[in-house]
Amino acid sequence: MKIAVFVDGANFFYMQKDRLHWWIDPKRLLDWVRTLGELVDAFYYVAVDDPIEPQQENFLRALTYMGFSVVTKPLRIVNGENGHDRKKANLDVEIVLDMMTHVSHYDAAVLVSGDADFERPLQTIRARGRKFLIMSTQGFVAREIRQMAGMHFVDFQDIRDHVEKR
Repeated sequence: MKIAVFVDGANFFYMQKDRLHWWIDPKRLLDWVRTLGELVDAFYYVAVDDPIEPQQENFLRALTYMGFSVVTKPLRIVNGENGHDRKKANLDVEIVLDMMTHVSHYDAAVLVSGDADFERPLQTIRARGRKFLIMSTQGFVAREIRQMAGMHFVDFQDIRDHVEKR
């Protein structure tokens, strides 16, 4: 089975920081996915500061050596209602476009995200005869995605020994 991985970088980061409270090694994640079949593509989507911070630049460079194609989008400043500015960049459209553009190259898509915005694209992938696997953790995955995934959901807590950063 040919597999493509799509990592929602922001969702992935905050899931680890706010819910898991331990860190996942992206290389070990790809190694775990390889136990399921042939890894044919891996994409990592992330917002970047302009100019990019050296630490983030080093991380993104390391991802490419691990095997990821890195897709970036500049952070933009959004004025908050309370007068506090916040940084924002949404890469959901880029993820969905790549999932659909590359659908003929894989038999199964692995989506590392728990965002409900991916419900319809995953339904479309299924309708095109492809399988999918959602990777997230309980309490950080949207109810709609969790219900749709059924047995096609992997909780990072269940594979911690295989993917945790050492």
